[in-house]
Amino acid sequence: MTDLASPPADWDPASRLAEVRARVHVAEAQCGRAGAGVQILVATKTWDADAAAGVVRAGGTLVGESRMQELAVKGPALRATGARVHVIGQLQRNKAAIAVEHATCVQTVDSLRLAERLSRLALEAERDLEVMVQVNVSGEDSKAGVEPEEALGLAAATAALPGLTVTGFMTIGLNSPDEQAVRAGYRRLRAIRDEALILSERGELDLREAWHLSMGMSADLEWAIAEGATIVRVGSAVMGPRPGA
Repeated sequence: MTDLASPPADWDPASRLAEVRARVHVAEAQCGRAGAGVQILVATKTWDADAAAGVVRAGGTLVGESRMQELAVKGPALRATGARVHVIGQLQRNKAAIAVEHATCVQTVDSLRLAERLSRLALEAERDLEVMVQVNVSGEDSKAGVEPEEALGLAAATAALPGLTVTGFMTIGLNSPDEQAVRAGYRRLRAIRDEALILSERGELDLREAWHLSMGMSADLEWAIAEGATIVRVGSAVMGPRPGA
């Protein structure tokens, strides 16, 4: 693992978080969702434990980690701050134990085998773990996640496993400057979530807790909020440019 970076001396996470909150509030109002309470998750990949903990002390209660080697190092410091840590990077089954030890939610469940591994580990740890199903709505080969047609089936199978609670769906948006194309993908994820909730109301599925939509990042959070995001994942908007970027 490469050395983790410390932020510059003039880094002010509180003011950066305030700027992102202002963007979120404006976006909510502009699309008729004023007061929706969209949550801000700060991605702290490549930054050290002090930086990640600094985000929490500044009021960022949701922290996202992508690399389990980093989470193993930062986990104790993050737990000490009371942070809610979400895994937002692709998770290999052989690293799942790190996620169960240090995270409150794994947003990137993309196979039943991974879900079964997380379930076994959660039972061994005598804890409940929140999970989300990652869906590849863009169709890009570079993106992880199940095909949209498979999302409900995976969510239902995962929800049936002990120790796991499916709280929603996650996606990484299309890598494009085309607003309508990006939003179409987010709209697809919202439709999947809505179907899960409707089928649960009818008693055909048991996904009543799966109402979250984790989508949108620093560059396109406004588009994601307009399409129903409940969690947006920001990195550079709060942490600044990654070292070497």
